Amino acid sequence: MAIKRVTQALLLGTALATSSCGVSYHSPSVKQQTKGAEVRVVSLNAQTVIVANRQPYTPRSLPAEFSQVSYPGTPRGLGALPEPPLSSYDQKPVLETRLPPSVTPESYRIGVGDVLLLATKSAASTVEQLTGLLAAQNQRQGYTVRDDGAIAIPDIGPVNLAGMTLDEAEAQLFQVLVENQIDPAFSLEVAEFNSHRVSVGGAVRNASIVPITLNPLNLSEALAAAGGLTVKDREFASIRIYRDGTLYQIPMEQFIKQPKLGKTLLLDGDAVFVDTSYDLDRAIEFYTQALRAKEMRRTARYTELQALHAEMDLRRQVQIDKRENFQARTELGATQRDYVYLTGEVYKQSRVPLAFEHQVTLADVLYEKGGFNTSTGNPAQIYVLRASANPEEFGAVTAWHLDARNAINITLATRMEMRPNDVIFIEEQPITKWGRAVQQFFPSLLGSLQTAAN
Repeated sequence: MAIKRVTQALLLGTALATSSCGVSYHSPSVKQQTKGAEVRVVSLNAQTVIVANRQPYTPRSLPAEFSQVSYPGTPRGLGALPEPPLSSYDQKPVLETRLPPSVTPESYRIGVGDVLLLATKSAASTVEQLTGLLAAQNQRQGYTVRDDGAIAIPDIGPVNLAGMTLDEAEAQLFQVLVENQIDPAFSLEVAEFNSHRVSVGGAVRNASIVPITLNPLNLSEALAAAGGLTVKDREFASIRIYRDGTLYQIPMEQFIKQPKLGKTLLLDGDAVFVDTSYDLDRAIEFYTQALRAKEMRRTARYTELQALHAEMDLRRQVQIDKRENFQARTELGATQRDYVYLTGEVYKQSRVPLAFEHQVTLADVLYEKGGFNTSTGNPAQIYVLRASANPEEFGAVTAWHLDARNAINITLATRMEMRPNDVIFIEEQPITKWGRAVQQFFPSLLGSLQTAAN
């Protein structure tokens, strides 16, 4: 009798497990009939992926600190230099002519303080600044040669050009641009000549510092650049040139009578003083001032360079602190982010943040988290559930359906872009659903059998 009851219970349990598993086990699935919301299932193909991606979305941007680099600030001025000393008028004996040694003209060599301009010719032969290369100093339209002899080009770095001729500098830049895969079609010129200069003072209209440019600078040109001579009595005047610790002298009368003396070439660091008297003390005072001014510039440049390095280090540390603060806030959930959600037959149901500054696809989200197990997940039933953002549609949902039984269709997943709050759902295999129903039912069935056996 007991065996009969056990048999009946076993048959009844098997029937319930096989034909009524929906009563004992409920699994999630996508149904078009849903209370309170309209559900539209759309199969994914090459055309519908384009439609799905039309929903506007701009990925969130990283803070500016993640894209900035530390550039040195604007160089500071040296302040006012001391005024040239005045000269007095005295009687003089016969002036001696002592000419500086002749020099051979050389090509101009780039030096510290020079401003270089990089330019390229467009198709219309108009000169335009190199896009990107002049972004750091657009207002100055060039690059200043730093104290270390280099110019700093964004995205490339420092390029040492000091001591080179223009031809040598162009060859150096050509090699650097090619190495950094930048179009090497460019021209190079010196926009401001600041490294090679001559001091001119005394009986001139405007005592000044005259730069030496691409063309060698002679004595007449230097005096003209200072506004010309203001000598009233040529008999007592002379032009003195201080070079490398040696004082040279040209009497004004000789300078006027012999035009070739005006062609005397000047070198970097020369100091020219037009004296209207025979007072060497006044001339020496002027030369001392010129040397002092040169030393002031050297000291100021060194101090400025140190200050710029400190400023760059400070800016760099501030950027690092801001980046670390942002990362810490992101880890603690204090930063506004966009998310999509993984559910169903995936290895790990989770919330996945969308990346910054670029679009994320279905394949990115699905396979970054390990994908899914095809033994339990149904590749024919992969859905992206996207709720409508239109209040008039009362929460309507579009279920974008991907059938991945044909592996070719996985390429659609690499083109299907994610939107905030998308839900990626993978339905279980039919055999998995049946097996789980049986697994949940049989413990209670065995209990009934044990009761019947007793």
